[in-house]
Amino acid sequence: MKITKETARHYVWGGDSDGWHFLESDSLSVIQERIPPGGAEQLHYHVKAQQLFFILEGCAGFETDGQEAVVKKGEGFRVAPGSRHKIWNAGPGDLHFLVISEPRAQEDRINV
Repeated sequence: MKITKETARHYVWGGDSDGWHFLESDSLSVIQERIPPGGAEQLHYHVKAQQLFFILEGCAGFETDGQEAVVKKGEGFRVAPGSRHKIWNAGPGDLHFLVISEPRAQEDRINV
C-alpha cells in the first residue's frame, strides 16, 4: 500500500511541530516529523521502546543520558530503551526526520 504525507495521519505537537504516521502497529511505528528552527522536544524516556532517528533534512541535536550529539542529513541516531533523551532543531531551517520505534513508543513515553 502506498503511503504519503498527504494520506498519513497528521498531528501537531509542541505547538508548531508536525508528525505523520506512516506505520502504526503495536510492534512497530514509523513517523516522519518536522521541527521548525528553535523547536525542541521535552526530555523523556521509554521503558520498552528502542528508537532510530534518521535525518532527512536539516541538523538535529540530541541529548541522551546527559551526553549531546549533532546528527546531520543522511545520518541516524539510536536511542536504547530507558535512555533519557530529547531532540531539537540545531540548524537554521526546518528539521525533517524519520523516527522508527520498536515496539510502538506512544503509550510507553515518560516525561522527565
